[in-house]
Amino acid sequence: MARSVTRPGASRRRFLKTGLSLSAAAIAPTVIPGSALGLDGTIPPSERVVLGGIGIGNRGTYDLGCFLEQNDVQFTAICDVKENRRVGIKKMADEKYGNESCAMYQDFRELLDRSDIDAVLIATGPNWHTTASVYAAKAGKDIYCEKPCSKNIDQSLLLRDTIRRTGRVFQAGTQRRNLPHFAFACELARTGRLGKMKRVFAHPAGMTASTSGWLPAENEPPKEVIDWNMYLGPAAWRPFNAKLLDGFNFEKGGGLVGGGVLEWGSHCVDLCQWAVNDCPPPVAYAPPVDGHLVCTYDNGVELIFREKDWIPLGSCPVRFEGEDGWVEAGDSGKLVLSSPELLAGRTVEEIGGYPATFHVRDFLDCVKTRGKPKGNADAACNAHIACHAANVALFLGRPVKFDNATNAFVDDVEANRLRSEALREPWRI
Repeated sequence: MARSVTRPGASRRRFLKTGLSLSAAAIAPTVIPGSALGLDGTIPPSERVVLGGIGIGNRGTYDLGCFLEQNDVQFTAICDVKENRRVGIKKMADEKYGNESCAMYQDFRELLDRSDIDAVLIATGPNWHTTASVYAAKAGKDIYCEKPCSKNIDQSLLLRDTIRRTGRVFQAGTQRRNLPHFAFACELARTGRLGKMKRVFAHPAGMTASTSGWLPAENEPPKEVIDWNMYLGPAAWRPFNAKLLDGFNFEKGGGLVGGGVLEWGSHCVDLCQWAVNDCPPPVAYAPPVDGHLVCTYDNGVELIFREKDWIPLGSCPVRFEGEDGWVEAGDSGKLVLSSPELLAGRTVEEIGGYPATFHVRDFLDCVKTRGKPKGNADAACNAHIACHAANVALFLGRPVKFDNATNAFVDDVEANRLRSEALREPWRI
């Protein structure tokens, strides 16, 4: 006969009391933070764009600040080959969110492996822009990439084609496309308000072209402090030298260093391309004469790199001339028009200082809607090819012709060698 066992201190009254307590706990409401529900103006996690950063230095820190201003962004990871930058950006993010959740990586592929990251901000040097963007697109991430977006013509085409094939949202860091006065100037040109277009002018920050070289070898720091091999990435190897670690436009490798034609051209030529309806790049390029480097579109419109004789409207000026009028604009936020009638009663908002906030917002909106942002990969490709081809003419010191059907220079072996450069393993893409 089985014997009943009574636990010490157990009683029917205690059993009932315990059961009632458990029942009450089961039906008690769970407290959910308002931020998780989108209350008080916050954005619920399901509506936020989860962002990672790759190569965040001076310019990248500014860009990241513009992203962090948007309440539907959650910055969650930083990758940089430099330890001090990783730590600095993590501190910036953790202070923003009041936690210690920002992860740090030294290899960007580990960041891209994270399935929770929707988009990446790429603000490395130009040496990495195309390669990192292609890896990101193949990993299913949307991309905001600083400019210049490519080092040569072949990379421009590869980047465009990869974005098309993968269906990712890509925004080049040509933020002036989202500033009202530049947009209005381009609208005047595109819509025929200036008459038939004759010339568009871009301002280069100097007209020099050269190949990058080596500097004397110095003691290489520990890998965890600076990963020199990863810093070089797809570029030809060369010994460590601290001077090569900085300098926004330093392009490591055997290809051309773009100088002002590529640096400012990434902005100014991009606006000129927009003014001519983002048509294919010019087909003829002549070396500079009296500070003017003249490129000619297939329809006869001229794209002119001009260093001097600008109306003082700030940096990055552009000018569009048609048969019936002209307009000039710069980073001051102001316009100068050949006739006040071109305004047609409109008031154009003046925003000086070329902020990226509007461009970032355009990107985020397109990430959510799967739309095409203003600085999309097709537009960036055409503007960059124009800059690269002009740079080839500048470097060779003679005219060159470019065929947009074949994306090659016409009957010019020497120029075609400059369309691309060899990439180090394992970074061939």
